[in-house]
Amino acid sequence: MPKNIRYTLLSLRDLVASIGPFALLTIALLAITYWWLNPTPPKKVVLATGPEQSAYDEFGKRYAEALSRYGIEVELLRSEGSSANLALLRNGQADLGFVQGGTADIGFDDEDAITSLGSLFVEPLWLFYREDAAQRLRQNDTVSTLSELRGWHVNVGTPGSGVPRLFSTLLDVNRIAVSELQLSELEQTPATVAFLNGEIDAVVFASAPESLMVQMLLQTPGIRLLDFAQSEAYSRRFGYLTPVVLPQGVVDLAANNPERDMRLVASTTSLLATTRTHPAILQLFAQTATNLHGGAGWFSRTREYPSLEHSEVPVSPEAVRAIRNGPPFLQRYLPFWLANLIERMWLAMGLIIALALPLSRIVPPLYTFRIRSRVFRWYAELRDIEQRAETHTEDDSDTVQSLLEQLDTLESKAEKIVVPLSHTDELYALRNNIHLVRKKLLRKA
Repeated sequence: MPKNIRYTLLSLRDLVASIGPFALLTIALLAITYWWLNPTPPKKVVLATGPEQSAYDEFGKRYAEALSRYGIEVELLRSEGSSANLALLRNGQADLGFVQGGTADIGFDDEDAITSLGSLFVEPLWLFYREDAAQRLRQNDTVSTLSELRGWHVNVGTPGSGVPRLFSTLLDVNRIAVSELQLSELEQTPATVAFLNGEIDAVVFASAPESLMVQMLLQTPGIRLLDFAQSEAYSRRFGYLTPVVLPQGVVDLAANNPERDMRLVASTTSLLATTRTHPAILQLFAQTATNLHGGAGWFSRTREYPSLEHSEVPVSPEAVRAIRNGPPFLQRYLPFWLANLIERMWLAMGLIIALALPLSRIVPPLYTFRIRSRVFRWYAELRDIEQRAETHTEDDSDTVQSLLEQLDTLESKAEKIVVPLSHTDELYALRNNIHLVRKKLLRKA
């Protein structure tokens, strides 16, 4: 091997050995920080949706498709609805879930365990009734108020959907006793089938207009939608209700369906998550919500949703940033996993670098000491030989000869020392000092 390359490799080896302890310390700190911050999100999350063919179920499929692009698998957990979703979040069976305002019992205890990703859309209370039932029970094919439903067979949905609780509240304010109606709690699909077959007089849904059941019933002949003429009054009585209007012709412009504006009461649906859910997952869901729910709809204008208002629990900081500012700067130019890693660890990395920079000043003196120690450690033996030479007597010729042999051995060892070219002056100084001690010994001999 050429000497230049040999000296270069030797210098690099010593430099690496000097930097090694600080590099290991920095790597250890980064590993501990990575373990503590846990910046990498899980590859699988559970989203509680709703009954099959409901709006929650449809939106769940869209979220699953959107997050699959980031390598996140979203398992859709079908349930009865809002109340069931809240129970799934509380017992840890779901990481996120759709919950409608006013249909679930959200208490103060949930504020420490559940967070919101914002209000996504409004869900009107749809009360569909059969014209022939109205004609039979009221001798009129239209119904104007809830109080006119006395004696009707009404399906209010399963208890897990939260609709029975909301509808019961509306009955109370209208002074209608539950015993005055025949209430059933069938699931949405069998209830709709029974309704179309004439076995049920009316059905109540709380769903977004994207629901296939709602879309179908709005266009079914002989089925009418109740016009909540007192929608403004309901909203004043209950803070979680909002008056909305189904515009004339919005379902089918050609057929002018509906024939006039229909007033409805609606509550906002939020996407709730447990506080155990990874922050990066919350951020991705909030960004996806902006894309899925930001467009114009039957009851909202463009970019009106997602909204930070109408939340019954605190809104996640990740959701606030995503809704207000959009995707983080780094995610616009880097892959999600890399941008997320930098975003989650930049502060800790900055602190580690700030700690490592002052310590790195020790590296040059340590490198110099390591090189010089190869030369300086032989000075102790050389000084010992010189001191023994000064104390010997003229008759002690064996001692002088022995010291010369030790000095030769020391010189042969010094000749084998290899140091970088920048420190060769110290090596030659050692050899020169060995030569001076030899001259002194020879004079004494």
